[in-house]
Amino acid sequence: MEIPKKVKVGNRWYSVEIVETMERKAQMGYVYYGTGAIEIAKKSNVTKTPYTNDEISDTFWHELTHAILYDMGSSLHNNEKFVTRFANRLNKAINTAKFK
Repeated sequence: MEIPKKVKVGNRWYSVEIVETMERKAQMGYVYYGTGAIEIAKKSNVTKTPYTNDEISDTFWHELTHAILYDMGSSLHNNEKFVTRFANRLNKAINTAKFK
């Protein structure tokens, strides 16, 4: 899946940046609500192992789910278990979609 450079959630645009690694240990991505930015890492900052394309797209949907729930005013935006489970299923649905 190609990761977009920008995405609009509600009335707010988020820039999407692919970075080498995240600053915080064991993070694969992060959404910055205040600045309207989403960062997604190419590789682990613990093992230095590159992430697969599926892991990167899953991380994108994970962070976008946070942004959508935040825009909706839902407290679920802070619920990592919910966001992870929802984003995993969304990623799989999108990656297995058939258009013909």
